[in-house]
Amino acid sequence: QVQLVESGGGLVQAGGSLRPSCAASGLTFSTYAMGWFRQAPGKERQFVAAISWGGDNTYYADSVKGRFTISRDNAKNTVYLQMNSLKPEDTAVYYCAAGGRWYAPRPDEFGAWGQGTQVTVSS
Repeated sequence: QVQLVESGGGLVQAGGSLRPSCAASGLTFSTYAMGWFRQAPGKERQFVAAISWGGDNTYYADSVKGRFTISRDNAKNTVYLQMNSLKPEDTAVYYCAAGGRWYAPRPDEFGAWGQGTQVTVSS
């Protein structure tokens, strides 16, 4: 049974940083591309960042490019999202996902999802 468990969200002031992580189990982690998505209240889930199985390739939404960095540690079965220069519009529940592609993925391509971690950015 695949499990993805996010942690590391929280409340931060605008301009601050957070580094959520996602621990995976029940799958051969090193063979899966991983993605981060977010969903704000009343809005659809949107793509944030994705990384290939080996970590050599990454892809970002335009809204986070240059501020967020996705990385992974296959020895620890964990994927990270370093978020810098946070803005109030980054406030959302952040989800990690497995099973999709790393380049321009859609949410419906991913078969496994975590429960999400709340990120709140105050102005």
